[in-house]
Amino acid sequence: MASSMRSLFSDRSRYVDSFRRFLDNSTEHQCMQEFMDKKLPGIIARIGDTKSEIKILSVGGGAGEIDLQILSKVQAQYPGVHINNEVVEPSAEQIAKYKELVAKTSNLKNIKFSWHKETSSEYQNRMMEKKELQEWDFIHMIQMLYYVKDIPATLKFFHSLLATNAKILIILVSGTSGWEKLWKKYGSRLPRDDLCQYVTSSDLTQMLDKLGIKYECYDLLSTMDISDCFIDGSENGDLLWDFLTETCNFNSTAPPDLKAEIMKDLQEPEFSVKKEGKVLFNNSLSFIVVEA
Repeated sequence: MASSMRSLFSDRSRYVDSFRRFLDNSTEHQCMQEFMDKKLPGIIARIGDTKSEIKILSVGGGAGEIDLQILSKVQAQYPGVHINNEVVEPSAEQIAKYKELVAKTSNLKNIKFSWHKETSSEYQNRMMEKKELQEWDFIHMIQMLYYVKDIPATLKFFHSLLATNAKILIILVSGTSGWEKLWKKYGSRLPRDDLCQYVTSSDLTQMLDKLGIKYECYDLLSTMDISDCFIDGSENGDLLWDFLTETCNFNSTAPPDLKAEIMKDLQEPEFSVKKEGKVLFNNSLSFIVVEA
């Protein structure tokens, strides 16, 4: 590994830029929206039965775009019922964006929002110290389990907080996606960071099986347009390279042989499809619904 290569997470603003480019160039949010429209209503159909208040915990809520979609589905299912929505999110920047979004969104009257600037494990420790664990009707963990050190312990803890009829929704990359193949093949040659681990739905379902926790898993196809990665001097391509490899300035710091190998692989059918002159990386997502 070239010593000049460093983890993308070592440069916060570069990471945020590359993440935004990923969202702009992928169907990630559209894929989630499709799930929220088609599947979520059935999943949350009973979470608020006979309850005067519905308690929702968003773990790693980010800037809130997906959270508000979830809340609108809960409102539609339980019109007029009070919703207590608590958000655990370590990034002050993301919390500020979330608050801005809430401020300019109508129809949130019956929802009380509160934000905690902390990681899921900090939240877990804080709750354990209190010794009075609050129960939740719906917990969601969207694209955040990569940043958790001990995933089985985290799953076990949040599962223990579920009220009657409650559910946890976990979204992360599918074991059938290009990410799984990219990480397996090249993970050891890219700069590692304690902050992030390579985990897909196939790892997660094995952990849930071991813990004896009941779940259902749905896969939805999502793609990321990586065509610009093959255009020299493209700023968009550079940022997408960073996101794909979790490496800061990958394009200018990676050993040429490594870059050439990944470049060739990314165009292979097990990683991407070629369509209308574009190279579309397989960004398929798994939606795992855990039962109380």
